[in-house]
Amino acid sequence: MAKRIFVGNLSYKVDEESLKDVFAKIGEVQSVKIITDNATGRSKGFGFVEMGSDADAEKAIASLNGTSLLDRNITVNEARPQTSRGRTDSKRGQGGGFGRKSGNWR
Repeated sequence: MAKRIFVGNLSYKVDEESLKDVFAKIGEVQSVKIITDNATGRSKGFGFVEMGSDADAEKAIASLNGTSLLDRNITVNEARPQTSRGRTDSKRGQGGGFGRKSGNWR
């Protein structure tokens, strides 16, 4: 089963193909995704790599975490499951946004 790996502190010059090449030296890479800003298309400086096996993923984490890639020391660790991004903060009310809650106009 594939294990998803978080890769952080990436240079904005790193593309998915070059990141795949780095991880392919360790084991089989199933997929690579660098996260980009929706408005600009520019890299956000992190991404995810899916390795072919748990053993390859553990080996990649152990050998690549803290190494230099395009003059930046990258962070490599096991990806955590994505959490809900909806706001339920009582100070801001439901749904995010700023300003007053509806009905409280004074």
